[in-house]
Amino acid sequence: MKYVLVTRRSNPYLNTDAGTMSPFEHGEVYVLDDGGEAVIDKERRGDYLGKTVQVVPHITDAIQEWIERVALIPVDGQPGPADVCVIELGGTIGDIESMPFTEALGQFSYRVGAGNFCLIHVSLVPVISAVGEQKTKPTQHSVRGLRSLGLTPNILACRSTSALEENVKQKLSQFCHVPAENIITLYDVPNIWHLPSLLRDQKAHEGILGALNLPGFVNLNLKEWTSRAEFCDKLLEPVRIAVVGKYTGLSDSYLSLLKLAILRMKTARENPDAYKAAWKLLKGADGVLVPGGFGDRGVEGKILAAK
Repeated sequence: MKYVLVTRRSNPYLNTDAGTMSPFEHGEVYVLDDGGEAVIDKERRGDYLGKTVQVVPHITDAIQEWIERVALIPVDGQPGPADVCVIELGGTIGDIESMPFTEALGQFSYRVGAGNFCLIHVSLVPVISAVGEQKTKPTQHSVRGLRSLGLTPNILACRSTSALEENVKQKLSQFCHVPAENIITLYDVPNIWHLPSLLRDQKAHEGILGALNLPGFVNLNLKEWTSRAEFCDKLLEPVRIAVVGKYTGLSDSYLSLLKLAILRMKTARENPDAYKAAWKLLKGADGVLVPGGFGDRGVEGKILAAK
């Protein structure tokens, strides 16, 4: 059995161009068309015939229409839509700017009904370093917030430094009304290729397929992922990659590059000594990455680094 997935992210902003959004505010930025812009376009065309345009139902309807539209776009080179469309709702539950998106998903889940909607809630289970205790209160509060907004999670994906202890999992199950087998631990692993096996071993796929009434897998083959994970574990020789970026003041700006060396180059006019030291570091690197950045300093800096 093989399923085709399409993934989309929905954030509570009306920006349409990632290039004009500061990573200082958002970290790494990716932008897709969203419901707010669609509503504005319809209003300007006169589609609402002079009626008052409101967050509910107009923006929430547009968000749902967007979800259904992108879910029908072929993604694997074959005709026909994907089997499952994964929508990531960014932000934090309870944020006022997220409300139209949360409301839209609540309406959507009710409209399509059980078996067509699976809510996976990602939450942090912090560990108190002094005693090593895993705390469930943040997850309890966020799930309570979700339920108050008309959304009930089918699966909890709990981010933690180590695997959830059994008593912690049972406590989350009791207070969050989620079966213990549907509580998944996303704990720290040596490299990202370990994650599919981590999810498979906890039977995360069975919880998702069960919620969506989809047939299970006779044989879930992760041989390629496992071999890559084992290969990456053996890579012990360090490689120096210089990241020349504008937004080096915030590590989240280049989150996917976080473990690489980040180099901010001052110009010769600003600081000649720092400029020479930066060039020395740059020339000693095995490779150079120049991520995005706008404004005069960003554009000039990218051109300078590329040269």
